[in-house]
Amino acid sequence: MAYVISFANQKGGVGKTTSAVNIATYLAVLKKKVLLIDLDPQGSATSGVGIQKHSVKFTSYEVLIRECDIFDAILPTNYKNLSVIPSNVSLAAADYELISEKDREYFLKEQMDKLKRNGDFDYIIIDCPPSLGLTTINALTASNGIILPIQCEYYALEGLSQLMSTIKRIKNSYNPRLRVVGILVTMYNSRLKLSSQVFDELNKYYCEKIFRTKISRSVALSEAPSYGEPIYYYSRYSKSSLEYEDVAKEILERTEFFM
Repeated sequence: MAYVISFANQKGGVGKTTSAVNIATYLAVLKKKVLLIDLDPQGSATSGVGIQKHSVKFTSYEVLIRECDIFDAILPTNYKNLSVIPSNVSLAAADYELISEKDREYFLKEQMDKLKRNGDFDYIIIDCPPSLGLTTINALTASNGIILPIQCEYYALEGLSQLMSTIKRIKNSYNPRLRVVGILVTMYNSRLKLSSQVFDELNKYYCEKIFRTKISRSVALSEAPSYGEPIYYYSRYSKSSLEYEDVAKEILERTEFFM
């Protein structure tokens, strides 16, 4: 049965989508069958794997509000073992449309349970929007685990504390099996004193959750999305590509027991 991981952070610009796309790709490279679900209205994960987000028939929006079956929204990518459920700006309306619905927090889970029972995928990676609205709550309710990308900057610790509180509330209310797979440090620059200071503070409180590998700032990593390519295919042996490979392998270690 597929293991579902949400990538979430209420703050934008922390490498959430970049990490979701590249880890999904590396899991696929490591011979796992992977589905990437884009739940961000910006659709960056969709374009990041080479899908034209404005030309698709069904998106995660139709899945979430029950206008199509989840199987109908799955698209193949040009990359082996990797499929995607795309997103575009229409998803921005989902929170408003769900607000008056009964059991609205479970809409995605109902669809995901069908998908998991079908056995087509080993991992399902969800790229959440940079907010803690109903779309993100749906994702976390449907997930087995969550990965928290954290940029090494001053406000990271405060934001992480808020996010941990939200995860605790969702566990208590909707999904008692939800667990933090790990905290992924992104945009790390070892030459900056601030990066080292923030990482040391993170390590004080969350040392067991932090992934062994930090993701460095990288020109290649910034360029790859504009070509619709994950970093593995754009710059296979760049530093950030090798770092994401290490993180993907650690995810396999951390989730193997729960598969």
